[in-house]
Amino acid sequence: MTAPAPAPAENDPAGSDGVSTIGLALSTVTLIAVAVPVTQGLADPAVWLAASFALIATATFVARRYELFEPLFGGPLAAASSGLVVVLSGYALTQHVFGSVTVPGLGWSIPFFFVAFLGGAAAVSVGVADAAGIGIFGLRQRTARFLEMIGVGLLGLVGMFVATRLLSVPAGALLGELSMLQWQVVQYLGFALGIGAVAVGYLALREYGLSYIDLEMPSIRSIGWMVGGLGVLFGVLFGGSMVMAAAGVETAGHGTVDAVEQNAELLAVIIPASLLIIGPFEELLYRNVIQKSLYETFSRYGSVVVTSVVFALVHVLAYATAGPGQILAALSMIFVLSIVLGVIYERTENLLVPAVVHGVFNAVQFSSLYLQL
Repeated sequence: MTAPAPAPAENDPAGSDGVSTIGLALSTVTLIAVAVPVTQGLADPAVWLAASFALIATATFVARRYELFEPLFGGPLAAASSGLVVVLSGYALTQHVFGSVTVPGLGWSIPFFFVAFLGGAAAVSVGVADAAGIGIFGLRQRTARFLEMIGVGLLGLVGMFVATRLLSVPAGALLGELSMLQWQVVQYLGFALGIGAVAVGYLALREYGLSYIDLEMPSIRSIGWMVGGLGVLFGVLFGGSMVMAAAGVETAGHGTVDAVEQNAELLAVIIPASLLIIGPFEELLYRNVIQKSLYETFSRYGSVVVTSVVFALVHVLAYATAGPGQILAALSMIFVLSIVLGVIYERTENLLVPAVVHGVFNAVQFSSLYLQL
């Protein structure tokens, strides 16, 4: 079953003015957030570059507000400039440079580079909306859908937690005190039950029905996407790791990896669970439910990006023991990997393909971890 076509862009002049005004407000906040640490004596080249691009984005939104630039020029320029601010402020955060300034009289410490990161990311989306001719109504509609999908992702986490706790009661009654291996099995069963319940529940709420789930026997083309997708994922993983290492960026370790390093026997559960539970159920929720339902509001590739933002955000807890810069680096990698999985699903419209790619990718990573122990 194919998703409904997205609604046409709202191209009213007043809406366009409103969008550029919102972009101007966001880029101004971003510019201030980058400039304040500079005025406090921070002279890092990345910070100066970020301030320059924030100034360009702000000036571009001003020009768009007074129709000095056409949308197809001003929108992409504002989005690109804001995107570079996101990259540079994010890099500063990974280097433990937060640009924190204490508010006089209150004692609050504001991490200005984190504000710049968030403001710049929001300005990117507004710049893209402006380039596409989306008005205020369309921007509100897309923002609401984005927040709704974050809610669905968070419900998935809650569902996993609740299902795991419910399953642990009969498991404990039958087996007594659970070993680490038994608890791992309960957690993965809870993962499947919680994620599956949220996915099916959302489909029922939206009256999509189970026919909405795209499951087909793999064709030769699908197998080609599986093989190619795995190659791209591992290429992104190795290439991204090399770039981060060269830039001196440290990434956070996943909680599951930390558990395996303490008890390698857990891999006897984790590796098959990656193939049979993690890949299939995460792809069911994030690709077949969230991404596909977003086709109604966003473009197809816009849906891939929005889904990947949600996918990265809900993985924060998996890296919660690390520092904020390390978490940001890890989530950036997850975002890119999710983009690849989203494109695979968009191209094949078969849940089985990204589910297999995701599962095999995780299983191979954990298998290589066993060889290193």
